[in-house]
Amino acid sequence: MSGRNRSNEYRQRLAYEAARILVDEGMQEFDRVRRKVAERAGIGDRRLWPNNGEIQEALLQQRRLIRYERHEQELRKLRKQALGAMDAFSTFVPRLVGPVLAGNADPNQGVRLHLFTDNPEDLVLELLDRGIPWQESEEVFRYSDGKRRSHPVFAFFAGKTPFELVVLPMGAQRNPPLDSINQRPERGAGAAEVMRILSCDTST
Repeated sequence: MSGRNRSNEYRQRLAYEAARILVDEGMQEFDRVRRKVAERAGIGDRRLWPNNGEIQEALLQQRRLIRYERHEQELRKLRKQALGAMDAFSTFVPRLVGPVLAGNADPNQGVRLHLFTDNPEDLVLELLDRGIPWQESEEVFRYSDGKRRSHPVFAFFAGKTPFELVVLPMGAQRNPPLDSINQRPERGAGAAEVMRILSCDTST
């Protein structure tokens, strides 16, 4: 390894360690942290110490990683909650749709399920039996034949997580409404597929 490459490696290592201390210990003084990591590593040559820009870049990378890990943990939790709800409402052949399935959800968005029945009152009775308070609304969906149809949506909270249950007719299993983002039939994922996704998740 050339002297320049070795110098860059030292600087990157020290910058990464400095960023870790800044994040873990809440320190803000770059110079103090720089001296601290250099002393720990036994590097007295200041030319091998990272500058503020290098520490700042390492700090940004650390924060991106933390946000990513936190997002993965939150997403896994939402998918587990979705699976629990799918088991609870299994009579209605639930399908997970939306951001939780796509992988870009946050806790404020919550879980969205498609349920299938030709008699929405059956779901009302199920919610009543389970003692779940809900709010009902209507939402307009577009289909591949160009038609728009209105379907009931039941919203409630499980703990702090919002849930939306979209009640579709049985025939919509074969011809689901279009995804509002990609304009393709939103077929979603059944419980077995959600379980497979969770089993493949290595974030925990």
